[in-house]
Amino acid sequence: MSNDNVVNIDGRGGKGFNWKNYTKIGSIFVIVIILLAVFISNLIVVKEGEYKVIRQFGEVVRIVKTPGLTYKVPFIQSVTTLPKYQMTYDVTEAEINTKDKKRMLIDNYAIWRIEDPKKMITNARTVEKAESRMEEFIYSVVRSELGQLNYDEIINDEKSSRGSLNDRITEKVNDLLGKDHYGIVVTDVRMKRTDLPAENEQSVFTRMISERESKAQEYLSMGDAEKNRIEADTDREVQELLSKAKAEAESIRADGEAEAARIYNEAFSKDPEFYSMFRTLESYKKTINDETVIVLPSDSPYARLLMGYTD
Repeated sequence: MSNDNVVNIDGRGGKGFNWKNYTKIGSIFVIVIILLAVFISNLIVVKEGEYKVIRQFGEVVRIVKTPGLTYKVPFIQSVTTLPKYQMTYDVTEAEINTKDKKRMLIDNYAIWRIEDPKKMITNARTVEKAESRMEEFIYSVVRSELGQLNYDEIINDEKSSRGSLNDRITEKVNDLLGKDHYGIVVTDVRMKRTDLPAENEQSVFTRMISERESKAQEYLSMGDAEKNRIEADTDREVQELLSKAKAEAESIRADGEAEAARIYNEAFSKDPEFYSMFRTLESYKKTINDETVIVLPSDSPYARLLMGYTD
């Protein structure tokens, strides 16, 4: 029997494609890719303005504060992020009583930041709970501080010491947060708005209107009094000026009449007869008109002048 159709498998295998070697290389390549993916997926990028909190089985094992790259152990460690920058928190509007027993609504806001992430996580657990605790402290301090001031001192910027008040509130809130080791710091607490409870608004508005009307009436009375004073002063000055002017006019008139008399005397003394005739003629102007009837002796000077005799 011929052996020409018998194939030597071992011989063909030695000369053909080596599947085992390529399978081994491929497996190594896949493992490298998987390891590289695992490595990359566990790299942590820390940005400016944030903390990276690394936990292992729920416990904090490391906090990264410096920007850059860091890592975590795969599968057993997890990463959370906390803000490092300053944040603004609107404190819930609350009602307080002032020193003069008036109720008012206070609306504040706070600027705060996380200073020690580990303490914050240990005692407050989350940012929301830290804010809630901070709000409780702010309300307590604000109520205590504003309760020592009158209503007008709070709402009137000119009379209030609100600047130093904000500083005191901020300091006391930080003291309370530090005492309980919450790991957060309040940078500033500010009063955003003050208002009245709805049930008190109308009565306060009515009182304010009454006070303003009373003040307006007071100003009007003061204005009338000032007006009367000015008019009286003006009338007195006018009378003084008129009296002075009349006195000066009388003095000038007297001087003029005296000067005129002197001139008349000088003029008439030069011709007494002419002066006598002139005075007689002047008297005719006042005593004789179209209906005048005069009975005089024919030899009287008056008659002689009327008849034209001047000798």
